[in-house]
Amino acid sequence: MSALRLALLLMALCAVAAWQVTVIPDSLMQMTVGPVLAPAAIVAGLSGVAVLYGISAWRGHQVDLSQEAGQEPLPGANTRLLSLLAGGLVFMLLVIPLGFVLPAALCGMCIARAFDAPFNAKSALICGLIATVFWVVFARLLGVGLGPALPWLI
Repeated sequence: MSALRLALLLMALCAVAAWQVTVIPDSLMQMTVGPVLAPAAIVAGLSGVAVLYGISAWRGHQVDLSQEAGQEPLPGANTRLLSLLAGGLVFMLLVIPLGFVLPAALCGMCIARAFDAPFNAKSALICGLIATVFWVVFARLLGVGLGPALPWLI
């Protein structure tokens, strides 16, 4: 795939993400920071990066790796991709029965594994702490309805 085609694909994905942000329902509570702010900021940032990448590709500054002779994927590319996809699937399947923190920690561990981090207790501790901080900030401080941290806790 050429760099310009990739840029167009990224921009199309950003357009779909922007549309999804517009369909997030308004919160029933009056709050300064609503449930749309964080996703909108992330989509805006990613859209900006996609546009900059597109401009760079249009100017010919991006290398088209598909045209490089002998260019092969790195070893373990399929395992990395499956780890990344498994993280999202684990989170989606387990967030309702197990609350937010455990599935988010497992998702983070799978994503870290996709970037060659070991799947061990240190990774579990770091991902668990990150998931807990996110839950506290969004669910407790900002009032975003993420559900319980753990099913046996409020």
